[in-house]
Amino acid sequence: MPGFKGHIAGSLAATGAVLGGAWWLGLYRPEPKVMAILAALAVLGSLFPDVDTNSKGRHLYYGAAVIADAALILKGLYRYAALLGFCALLPAVGSHRGWTHTWWAGLVIPSPIVIGPMMLMGLAWQILLPFYLAAVLGYYSHLLLDGTF
Repeated sequence: MPGFKGHIAGSLAATGAVLGGAWWLGLYRPEPKVMAILAALAVLGSLFPDVDTNSKGRHLYYGAAVIADAALILKGLYRYAALLGFCALLPAVGSHRGWTHTWWAGLVIPSPIVIGPMMLMGLAWQILLPFYLAAVLGYYSHLLLDGTF
């Protein structure tokens, strides 16, 4: 079972492989800034299943969440800040290797990436789909590396 560095490496390898394949096939060719965001979402997705334990992944995940939440509050985007805060609390409900290590959680947990901007900003789901899929890919890479998929 890998530690947080192994999960980060696994998510980046999976994201690189999928993005490289999509690029090579001509299916999806995002600009470098978008690729960096996709990689960051995959890494965060890969760390999420273990945020219910006292781990380095937990500190990285919640550190990123605090920074993002503070930025949203400073910009006056209180709905987004509340949504992020709600989602950050979810791992506290359950035990380690409980619901956070299930295949369905890998689909449900990243869903605010699509649902939030659709409902709050009216964005089309097609624009948001790559970001959701990156988080799902990172989440599933965690489950695969833990042998719980």
